[in-house]
Amino acid sequence: MGSLSSYPQLAGELFETVQLSRTLEDSKTFVDAIPEDESDAIRERFERRRGEPDFDLETFLSDVFALPEDPVIAADPSRLSMERYIDELWEHLIREPVEGAERSTLLSVPGRYVVPGGRFRESYYWDTYFTATGLAVTGRLDLIDELAENYAALIERYGCVPNGNRIYYSSRSNPPMFCHLLDILESERGFEAVRPYLPALRREYEFWMDGRNDIAEDDRAVRRVVHTDDGPLNRYWDDRAAPREESYCEDVALAETTDRPDRELYRDVRAACESGWDFSSRWLAGDELATIRTTELLPVDLNALCYALERTLSRWERTRGNPDAADRYARAAGRRRRAIDARCWDDDAGFYFDYCWTEGRRTDSWSLAGAVPLFCGLATDDQAAAVAAHLEERFLHPGGLVTTLTESGEQWDYPNGWAPLHWMAVVGLRQYGYDELAETIAGRWLDLNREVFDRSGLMLEKYDVAGGSGAGGGGEYPLQFGFGWTNGVALALPALFY
Repeated sequence: MGSLSSYPQLAGELFETVQLSRTLEDSKTFVDAIPEDESDAIRERFERRRGEPDFDLETFLSDVFALPEDPVIAADPSRLSMERYIDELWEHLIREPVEGAERSTLLSVPGRYVVPGGRFRESYYWDTYFTATGLAVTGRLDLIDELAENYAALIERYGCVPNGNRIYYSSRSNPPMFCHLLDILESERGFEAVRPYLPALRREYEFWMDGRNDIAEDDRAVRRVVHTDDGPLNRYWDDRAAPREESYCEDVALAETTDRPDRELYRDVRAACESGWDFSSRWLAGDELATIRTTELLPVDLNALCYALERTLSRWERTRGNPDAADRYARAAGRRRRAIDARCWDDDAGFYFDYCWTEGRRTDSWSLAGAVPLFCGLATDDQAAAVAAHLEERFLHPGGLVTTLTESGEQWDYPNGWAPLHWMAVVGLRQYGYDELAETIAGRWLDLNREVFDRSGLMLEKYDVAGGSGAGGGGEYPLQFGFGWTNGVALALPALFY
């Protein structure tokens, strides 16, 4: 796979001209386009023609690129139930293996994969796990095997599972959910189904912990690892400090609103994208997106997921007869649990918060990230009880759980609710015995899904759970339909109870 500059839709003067002119309404459209000719020939043709009096950039693009389309596949709710619609929609969201697609920005993978839908024309790392929860309910274990193979192949090539299978996503990952995908296979087929993937899982762990043995007196942070007095914890990080190719115009415009160094701003924006929460008030130091400070925070959900990865590796290493490795991972998990308790748990508030390591204090942002320690089995019984009480009293609305308590205009904030956070909250509550609250949350979320489907014939990327129209909003792009993880969780939640 070549560098970004090998693709005319990702770098160079043509790229900047297209993105900054907003010739295409969505910045992502151009980076997903497929050139009809070699890069040098397209650039030469652009330079030759751009000065002509009748030159039209949009016509030029349609001549030399195959531009992607995003058909909206709506159902007739009078003919199909929500569940039947989801089942029929899989064939539109499942893609055949990508192997060296010529000139495409897609990363090759050996197996089939599932796209979310709409402008999201590729697979996404953490989305894939939540989609797979629904695939498991419908017996598509063969497809989950292929999803795991894709993860392993990407880790072999890039050292991590990239944010999505596009070259412009390859400098960052997503919340580490590989071990949870493998949990699905183990629960259905036993340990032998996951044994082949242990080398890839170990390598993913090394990606997140790269720098854990490096510390300088004047800088305690090394890429994704931050050394605290309680032990190493993780943050989100992208090695590239430049505008995102898929949101180039938006990032350049954001940089013009602030005096912050561009590279610092761009890296914090990219790190938030690695989190999957792009964007949310939890990352902000103030009210504006330009105050984003993702790399200064130790996210409680990321560290809970890393704890789960360490615990899972310990269990599986012991199963395969490697007690030394099992003990090593178990010790790492124990250290991390103590560090999370010290840095992220607020005993007075009775809730988990992100920790700002540059200021030496917890943030005051209440978010559903505080429920992820229950999903990962990290919380004590007393901590789980306090979190459950806050979920019911502060976060629960007519349509389910609101993502944060802050209304900022960003999509990962009030009044929006998201399928992956509902799944983790409900599973976590059930693991600690709060079945009634879990069922209430799941029921309200599913009722909202069904109400919107019965009205529109669509499954949505996100929903307004606080009593509005039901359709989520906010953020830097329009509401998308499909939708992979919503579909998966809509099928998987009932299976937890019935």
